[in-house]
Amino acid sequence: MRIGGYEFEEFLEVVRNFHGSPAPGIIVGGIMVDMARDALPPDTIFDAVVETPKCLPDAVQLLTLCTVGNSWLKIVNLGRYALTFYDKYTGQGVRVFVDPVKLEKWDEIKGWILKLKPKQEQDFERLMHQIRTAGRDILTARPMQVDMDQLTRKKMSSIAVCPICNEPYPADDGAACRGCHGDSPYISEGEDMQEPELEQVSVHEAVGQKAAHDMTGIEPGKSKGVVIKRGQEINFSDICRLQQIGRQNLYTEAAPSDKDWVHEDEAAESFARAMAGEGVELGLPPREGRVNLKAGRDGLLVAQKDNLLAFNLVPQVMCASRQSYMLVKKGSVIAGTRAIPLYLPRSNFNKAMQVLNQGPLFKVLPLMQKKVGLLITGTEVFEGIIQDRFEPIIKDKVQKLGSEVNRSIICPDDKEEIKSCLTRLLDSGCDMIITTAGLSVDPDDVTRKAIQEAGASEMLYGAPILPGAMTMLCWIDSVPVIGVPACALYFKTTSFDLLLPRLLAGLKITRLDLAQMADGSLCLACKSCTYPKCPFGK
Repeated sequence: MRIGGYEFEEFLEVVRNFHGSPAPGIIVGGIMVDMARDALPPDTIFDAVVETPKCLPDAVQLLTLCTVGNSWLKIVNLGRYALTFYDKYTGQGVRVFVDPVKLEKWDEIKGWILKLKPKQEQDFERLMHQIRTAGRDILTARPMQVDMDQLTRKKMSSIAVCPICNEPYPADDGAACRGCHGDSPYISEGEDMQEPELEQVSVHEAVGQKAAHDMTGIEPGKSKGVVIKRGQEINFSDICRLQQIGRQNLYTEAAPSDKDWVHEDEAAESFARAMAGEGVELGLPPREGRVNLKAGRDGLLVAQKDNLLAFNLVPQVMCASRQSYMLVKKGSVIAGTRAIPLYLPRSNFNKAMQVLNQGPLFKVLPLMQKKVGLLITGTEVFEGIIQDRFEPIIKDKVQKLGSEVNRSIICPDDKEEIKSCLTRLLDSGCDMIITTAGLSVDPDDVTRKAIQEAGASEMLYGAPILPGAMTMLCWIDSVPVIGVPACALYFKTTSFDLLLPRLLAGLKITRLDLAQMADGSLCLACKSCTYPKCPFGK
């Protein structure tokens, strides 16, 4: 028996030299490679897929030009001992797998492949004899069409330098490399918590010297604030106050080298200035080592979550923020940042600033004043069988966000009528359209299909938000269209309340955006609704 041009015993030696032992999985894999290659038309330029990372990839790499490194071999871990060779241009190929139906004659192979007995109880010589004798009789080959979109080699993304470990990595992985995101297999020795050597003095000896930092006093449940400010000269009257807040010893203003260390105030101010984007103001000077970022206008808070994560992965620094996509008022605090120690090692300061140099972390987008067209669908409403309840609900929500419903139209559940009404709303100058109902699964629910036929693009139907799962989003030319399901007649807060502010802020909503909203988008339908002061949408 020959495998890949080798005599059986020769192939065992090749496998031993490559793999470290004559692994049965590679021997069977070699037979599978030959069977798949023979099933392809001559001179086919092929790629390979293997469905397990165990042994089979080694057989393919030993006997063909397909390797993981050149991307001609893809490992798709489906847990099955199978491989597919396919024409790299058409996707047509053959899949070969170990067929359990054919193992009944080969008890040792069956025991090995199905792990019916421990490895130490297997008879290796008998197993090798059965593999050699059985050959292709334990395998089945079937034609297979490969999904080329799924397996096409992706272009390598641009390369960035990780701001934390300073090593190159694919920029598509985010603001920091996957290792620094916590995917590293290595046991950390712990973060470097080096601190400068600062001279401490007793509160009595500190009289006449200046404080190195703000010192905080707390009255439980009543107050928290600065008792002694950085740079303030300590006098005798301060001794009692300092002792009351637990200070028996102090650091005074004798600072370590600026070359190696950054004071908490300077670090916090540098961080905050780099974090602030459009519509964001700073609460300066720093207080207690912290700088707050504030909304410079009413609007929608948008945070760069990947960069915020990367910043907080840097040792000894922090930034906490309000939830992204929240509506905020001018002057309200949206985030706070600081260094953790009194003096931050400059190496960590530089790493943090390298993250922030990629762009601001926070911006507050103003809500545009839209001319909203409201299309209320439903034959029962159009014919006066029931009274419309949607218009006052939608108008109230739109007006609270600074826009107006310029025109409302009620039309029956008829595709042509709905298309005609959409055209009338667009022709009247509406730059946002809201439709109501007609989005469910009943035969009369034709709103979505009518909007599609009216020229809608990038339609998104369905969202992981309750209530409001049957929400629809699309665009007709540049005009956003949002379909509000009938549940909004009953529930005070729905998906509409989460999505409308984003649209008014001019944000494009994608399927990924909707999918990411799933965590936290289950409304509890409380008897007394406190939205947005509740977990919904956060």
